[in-house]
Amino acid sequence: MAKGVGTAQACRIVGINRRTGHRWRYGRKSQAGRKADQPPAVRPVPFSGRFLSLDERIVIADLLRAGRGVRSIAAELGRPPSTVSREIKRNAHPGSGDYRPHAAQDRADRRRPRPKTRKITACPELRERVQGMLDDRFSPEQISRRLRRDHPDRPELHVTHETIYQTLYLQGRGELRRELARALRTGRTVRKPHRAPERRQPRFTHPMIMISERPAEAEDRAVPGHWEGDLIIGGGGTSAIGTLVERATRYVMLVHLPARHDAETVRDGLITTIGTLPAHLRQSLTWDQGSEMGRHHEFSVATGTPVYFCDPHSPWQRGSNENTNGLLRQYFPKGSDLSVHSAEDLAAVAAQLNRRPRKTLGWDTPAERLTKLLAQAS
Repeated sequence: MAKGVGTAQACRIVGINRRTGHRWRYGRKSQAGRKADQPPAVRPVPFSGRFLSLDERIVIADLLRAGRGVRSIAAELGRPPSTVSREIKRNAHPGSGDYRPHAAQDRADRRRPRPKTRKITACPELRERVQGMLDDRFSPEQISRRLRRDHPDRPELHVTHETIYQTLYLQGRGELRRELARALRTGRTVRKPHRAPERRQPRFTHPMIMISERPAEAEDRAVPGHWEGDLIIGGGGTSAIGTLVERATRYVMLVHLPARHDAETVRDGLITTIGTLPAHLRQSLTWDQGSEMGRHHEFSVATGTPVYFCDPHSPWQRGSNENTNGLLRQYFPKGSDLSVHSAEDLAAVAAQLNRRPRKTLGWDTPAERLTKLLAQAS
């Protein structure tokens, strides 16, 4: 208070409730008619260990005077070199460039109180530029990168994409027009929290074997018999077709699911389809974590084929299958009813795809490659 700070701000800096601060400042009458005892000497609440302390700043100053480099100082403190470098750059004396630990601590303390005025709010030119780019459907990351590229010498126009997102999602403040949130490609007006991988609930009752445990021979496509699978879904989500692609030959097999595509139906369809293959071509199956594979352990027991699951939101881990699903949409357009196609129709489509020469196979067809493998095995 002696420094001219208001009561509410002083309470926030010290780390106490505002009502407690008023009581300490003015005192209050107790039931016995006496004033409350004056508080003990107020000490600032210690900050988290993620911030540099005064003792660490003193060590930095001493080692700088001794001629030590940033990496050496960081190793001494057990901090990342970037932390030490940033500290020296931010808190060195603006005139002489000397690093003075107590002055540096004061500067850091003055910057720490929250809330702060947002950069986009404080700079009208930056706000107008961001608004204009959002009107042109730029993403926040594109805005951030473009401003840095076009104005490298104007740091007041540099803003991170995270700052733009926070400004858009902050309700009732008016830093950017509220309707601009509609310009985001997600269409969301509030943030969607994402659960950390280690906190996710198990997807299935029976443990999954993740793709990281898949044999190396499947990764380099050196050995045939490793398959990738997925479903293509019809209009309204009421119909589906199972797709299987062999990684080495790109050979396609389609699974007929005429009525439903729940876990039991998919299990039975996969057992029937995979069961037509010889044992040496049933090495593994890679699938995403869709609920249709809830009976994956029963499929593995019936066919002797282990199922490996991709990581969440990682379709590239089944790249051949994703590419094939795109080709299949020529025959089964999105939004159409897939239940009208018979097993014979699916077999004809698969046969046509397997007759197409592929650049990745040296212009062989998948059927030719599979025939060679079967002939060699026999």
